[in-house]
Amino acid sequence: MIDLNNYGWNEKLNQLKQESAYRDLVHARISTVHRTCYEVISENGLYQCELTGNMLYGKSNFELPCVGDWVIFQPFDENKGIIVDMLPRERMLHRKKSGTVADKQAIASYVDKAFIVQSLDDNFNVRRAERFMVQILEENIHPVLVLNKADLDIDRQMVDEGIRHLTCQMPVFFTSIHQPQTIQRLRESISEGETVVFVGSSGVGKSSLVNALCDKPVLLTSDISLSTGKGRHTSTRREMVLMDGKGILIDTPGVREFGLAIDNPDLLAETLEISDFAPSCRFKDCEHVNEPGCAVLEAVNGGTLDQKVYESYLKLRREAWHFSSSEHEKRKKDKSLSKLVDEVKKRKANF
Repeated sequence: MIDLNNYGWNEKLNQLKQESAYRDLVHARISTVHRTCYEVISENGLYQCELTGNMLYGKSNFELPCVGDWVIFQPFDENKGIIVDMLPRERMLHRKKSGTVADKQAIASYVDKAFIVQSLDDNFNVRRAERFMVQILEENIHPVLVLNKADLDIDRQMVDEGIRHLTCQMPVFFTSIHQPQTIQRLRESISEGETVVFVGSSGVGKSSLVNALCDKPVLLTSDISLSTGKGRHTSTRREMVLMDGKGILIDTPGVREFGLAIDNPDLLAETLEISDFAPSCRFKDCEHVNEPGCAVLEAVNGGTLDQKVYESYLKLRREAWHFSSSEHEKRKKDKSLSKLVDEVKKRKANF
């Protein structure tokens, strides 16, 4: 028997299950998502499951189960089953789906912490870290910045200056799999029963960190490329593993871009320290662009607020507003379409 409490099961989830029409069936947590099936962890072990037709065709891609979701399924064969229901999501990390205006892509759910992993080589990018952090905070998930490959010859002062404004929002760890003490400090930051998702670009060492934290090889990794000096991309899917006596780790494939999908663009002002100056602006509706008496612009000109942070704020704010307005229009269209479908059904029923 597997103790699902180690995977995050609790009394609140049990109460949610009791509200389901399928409460007498088996519950499980999704550990891996494949193209056509899901691996789930239940008290009776690991099962390969598919979705019912109603779930598969009655939900959008965003609403389909993702790693971390809790589901209810019907076993029908040895280690096989059919997922019939999904418990309501909480603390779900997602991003704007690439190539779309307002569609979202689910990454993982029931997440407590998100490790934003960057490597201290050409991958180090403060602006990208800001982008991840904003999206993570939007979902009430605790962000943590993990700067990996700290054994490289780096300008530590330059790095510290670049991330100074981020340290007010999240803890920072410098790690290297060749320096066990750095891995131990990161391991101590994970509490028992916590779910931690790893996000970042390809080749930053996410899978290697997961293996180091578990103190054994649980995920595939690749050797360093001789031509580029970087780790090759290995993870091709989101995958959950359990640390002995600790938390639950979710590895994710590297992403080239991480589009913001936030409903509250004003969150940016607080996250990037703009709100420290905004209350002193002459106008309450100041956009902090070219208005007279703008305290934010004065802080930038006076060197109190970093010019690059300010420019990043403007860029992310435009992107967030665009997504928010596009999402609002998309919801209106979906609502209108749903209303039209209901009207057609009523007409058919009257014939």
